[in-house]
Amino acid sequence: MYNKFYALKDKPFEITPDPRYLYLSESHREALAHLTYALNESKGFTVITGEVGTGKTTLVQMLLSRLDSHTRIAHLFNPKLGTRDFFKYICQDFGLKTDGFSTKGEFLSLLHTFLMECYARRERVVLIVDEAQTLSPALLEEVRLLTNLETPKAKLLQVILLGQPELDNTLARSEFRQLKQRISLRFNLKPLNRQETGEYIIRRLKAAGARNTDLFDEDAVKEIYKYSKGIPRLINVICDNALMTGFVYEKHRISRDIVREVIKDMEGPTVRRGWKAIFLPAIVILALAGILIAWWGDLSFGNRPYAGESVQKVFRSKIMKALEITSIERTDKASEASQNNNSPTEQTTPSAVAEQTMERTSGGTQPAGIIPAAAQKTAGSDSFPKKTD
Repeated sequence: MYNKFYALKDKPFEITPDPRYLYLSESHREALAHLTYALNESKGFTVITGEVGTGKTTLVQMLLSRLDSHTRIAHLFNPKLGTRDFFKYICQDFGLKTDGFSTKGEFLSLLHTFLMECYARRERVVLIVDEAQTLSPALLEEVRLLTNLETPKAKLLQVILLGQPELDNTLARSEFRQLKQRISLRFNLKPLNRQETGEYIIRRLKAAGARNTDLFDEDAVKEIYKYSKGIPRLINVICDNALMTGFVYEKHRISRDIVREVIKDMEGPTVRRGWKAIFLPAIVILALAGILIAWWGDLSFGNRPYAGESVQKVFRSKIMKALEITSIERTDKASEASQNNNSPTEQTTPSAVAEQTMERTSGGTQPAGIIPAAAQKTAGSDSFPKKTD
């Protein structure tokens, strides 16, 4: 869609392993030299490892494009197979007819005959296993046993294992020490550095027929490297989307802002807002924890009220006062309920006694004093006090 706008013959940042677009960094050159030497010297086992998207498959495609017609190749892209399917796939990829074959022994016999014929014709036979880190232990052992097919002078089958760093961990296990001893060459493919990232972008633009290879400014290239960490596949994805976005905005040169917009779109809305979902609750929790610590802890607030008294003591005194008021209210209510439940003779109060006294006075009887019986007893005595004039 954007090819005409940027004067390109092809899309420069496809993620297919096209050898025409291969950029040989220092690490890629060294890896290619290892593979070429392994094939030319008929080494039995070669292992190439590297992070996802570093260009292992593209590197092998470049190697195969340089081989002559005297090399027979079987390329296994998905090694998650059973043992019988594994041998059947290899035989068929070498062009062998497997009609009527059903057992592992039959496939092995057919493969051995084919290898001997190729050796007689001085042809090289190579098995390439991609994504080798997914090989099951049983199938990895079968691959090792295939290298036993040999003559006193040469290996009949060469094996190249391509895998992610997990393959190194698998080969380091003690159960695969026999396989590890058979590895002739081993190399770890590294990502591109900052300078190589810029050269990689220019290399692919040139391969796509661009007359202007300065489509990405310096800041844009820095942003691409910062996000991709030099992984070629990620560089391709970012650059392809950046060219599309630039075409929509009618920008003939890609800037940092366009690259950042592309990266945000690649990450998705959930990832962009993810920090809020993680940190905001944490901030709220920390704030609440600080309030609780200040409330319950023995902290002083300078010249503010209660500066000489801790917040904890003030809070506790308020609680105790509230509990005391509540207790008094409950006692008063209980007393009122008790008086309401008593008999009429038990409900005589000092006012009632006064009324009775007044009635007696009007009848001629003059009491010297009116004291409730409960109050007339002195401490430590059962007698009543004498009347006074």
